[in-house]
Amino acid sequence: MEKLQAEDARYLKRKVKSASLDVHPTEKALVVQYEVEATILGELGDPMIGERKVCQKIIRLKSLNANTDIASLARKVVEECRLIHPSKLPEVEQLLYYLQNRKKANDKQEKQQLSPRDLTQYTGMELDEQANINSIDNYVELLYEDIPEKVRGATLIFHLALNPDNLEELMQNEMALGALARVLREDWKQSVDLATTIIYVFFCFSSYSQFHGLVTHYKIGALCMNIIEHELKRYDLWQDELQKKKKACEEDPENQNLKKEHEKSLKKYQSLLTKQEQLLRVALFLLLNLAEDTRTELKMRNKNIVHMLVKTLDRDDEELLVLAVSFLKKLSIFVENKNDMAEAYAVEKLARLVPCEHEELQSTTLRLLLNLSFDAGLRSQMVQAGLIPKLSSLLADEGQRQRSMCILYHLSVDDRFKSMFAYTDCIPQLMKMVFDCGEDRMDAELISFCINLAANKRNAQVVCEGNGLKMLMKRALKLKDVLMMKMIRNLSQHDGFTKNLFIDYVGDLAAQISEDEAEEFVIECLGTLANLTIPDLDWELVLKEYNLVPYLKDRLKPGSAEDDLILEVVIMIGTVSMDDSCAALLAKSGIIPALIELLNAQQEDDEFVCQIVYVFYQMVFHQATRDVIIKDTQAPAYLIDLMHDKNAEICKVCDNTLDIIAEYDEEWGKKIQSEKFRWHNSQWLEMVENRQMDEAGEPYMYGDDGEPFDGDRDILERPDLFYSPDGIIPPDGAISPDFYADFQNGDLGHTIGSVPEQFVPTAPSAGGRPATAYGFRPDEQFFYSYQAAASR
Repeated sequence: MEKLQAEDARYLKRKVKSASLDVHPTEKALVVQYEVEATILGELGDPMIGERKVCQKIIRLKSLNANTDIASLARKVVEECRLIHPSKLPEVEQLLYYLQNRKKANDKQEKQQLSPRDLTQYTGMELDEQANINSIDNYVELLYEDIPEKVRGATLIFHLALNPDNLEELMQNEMALGALARVLREDWKQSVDLATTIIYVFFCFSSYSQFHGLVTHYKIGALCMNIIEHELKRYDLWQDELQKKKKACEEDPENQNLKKEHEKSLKKYQSLLTKQEQLLRVALFLLLNLAEDTRTELKMRNKNIVHMLVKTLDRDDEELLVLAVSFLKKLSIFVENKNDMAEAYAVEKLARLVPCEHEELQSTTLRLLLNLSFDAGLRSQMVQAGLIPKLSSLLADEGQRQRSMCILYHLSVDDRFKSMFAYTDCIPQLMKMVFDCGEDRMDAELISFCINLAANKRNAQVVCEGNGLKMLMKRALKLKDVLMMKMIRNLSQHDGFTKNLFIDYVGDLAAQISEDEAEEFVIECLGTLANLTIPDLDWELVLKEYNLVPYLKDRLKPGSAEDDLILEVVIMIGTVSMDDSCAALLAKSGIIPALIELLNAQQEDDEFVCQIVYVFYQMVFHQATRDVIIKDTQAPAYLIDLMHDKNAEICKVCDNTLDIIAEYDEEWGKKIQSEKFRWHNSQWLEMVENRQMDEAGEPYMYGDDGEPFDGDRDILERPDLFYSPDGIIPPDGAISPDFYADFQNGDLGHTIGSVPEQFVPTAPSAGGRPATAYGFRPDEQFFYSYQAAASR
């Protein structure tokens, strides 16, 4: 009957029904789902046999990018794909628009974008027959034969696994998968082709998360780790053997036999290397897929996967390098793996890949370096590996610019490396990018990088060359750009040529100091002016021309503004107080009492205290303000209280200021000397009282026989225990004890030669501002607001 129907069948009718559209979950592609109905017709046209099958077609859109014309592309897709009816053109446009604006895939999606077909197949995988799922049992039987038959059977099964529709059915065939796992476990050392083909089969399963349990069940991941470790050792042996033969040829160049043997070994090595790299690629790719599970990834780490991957970076195969670097990038987000990479000197090996012509490898390498650049030790390795000039050259490449800039930004955080940027083409390129922005908003990474570089003197000179400073100042003042002004403020802190360039812009900056401007912008302008410790600058004219004294005085009131602004006002007053006429002008305006009031309000803030005391230090150099401070205020009393502050910088400025006051005012000099003696004496007594005496006595105070070191003499009569402003006077006779009596009598003529330098007042130098309470100069800005997390 069946034979009769087959003979009667004359025609085959094929009909496509109900096509639906969707986007691919990971790729830039459209997925067309459709149903095919096939019917065999008899001679009279009546249907004899019918069958329906659901199919799908993937339309990959390689040309789709941010600049693609969606309407034109949609029309092209509809015209070239017969499965899509023209009436669905609006739906196609909508899906294409979604694909165009879809966010970039994360690591997991990036991994899944690489399908089994993306791995290059070598010649051993080619077949002269079509694999059929119905013949799977025959293919399994081949796995029990010799190596060539095993390779053929595994290759046929692999071609079946390439079709995702077959994976479910293959998963149900435990006999086939068990045989593949057994052959791989037993025979992988005998044939690289066999091992590669079987791992390819399991790699097809590993490309889908739902099959990871299957791959783990047969322990393919652990087996791949062993294979990779073994192959890396074989590679080292090959290299050693080649080096020996090459050396032998060089030692005896006339020996043709040695030369032929070396050439033969080299060809054999290249053939073996090609197959080995194919094996390493598929094995690493399989492990990368399984590493989706962090528990599995931890097991790999315990088996030294990081060192294996770093060792792989010595290879030249670009596909293998992309895999190794991608794997390292995924691992680098965990600190333990990052530390392993540091131990294996991964940065040195990554440095040779920058720059490179392979775009994907270049991009992945930069992502990995960005992750590693958050570690200070690894940043040092990057600098030592010469990455600063290499990354600077990539700033010209628009595709790699952002990642390169982020890495360089991290490197610029360390003061040790800032000066190295001046000897590359980095700064000119950054300046070009800044000026190309025009009036548009500047990228945070770009301006942050510029701010960091401007903190170095040599970089500042390069930035200000030509019309650099003029263009920066023009943009900052026109757009009221706070971050740009922060960069300018950093430029202004450097003495010499750079600072003198700012004289032309003092008026422009002073004009910004008003209540109408944004507070953040005013802070940066004040900070820039405060940095201009230029002797030839007429600060009195500036204060009067722009009426700044009332503004400065009003801002000294506690709570009148944010603390940052008040602090900058105090620093500004310290700078202008170096000028005699300015100091007198400020004293007449009543700023000194306002400073004392602010000191009372902010006495817990070391930064405020340090800067206010510095203002007093500047003012005591001038007769007019010195008399006001000494006679009309209680500032010396406050300074005496702060003389023994826990903060070393505050103590230093207080001591210097009090030394000058003591020289010019006899009454305060006695009080200061008395307080210093009282303090040191109390410290000595406290030390003695707290010393625990044991029965045997202490060697520091008594000899072995219990007698004092000085015999019957009073211990306080020892000349090496006299006190000076800096502590106990050393017994070297550099300063006579009679000095203090002469000091009280105002007669320093015969002893002035023995007075320490700090007792002799000198005019403050241009750069004489002390380090702040926190150990850095108040005009040294440290800007670090990069918010992008490590590339995942």
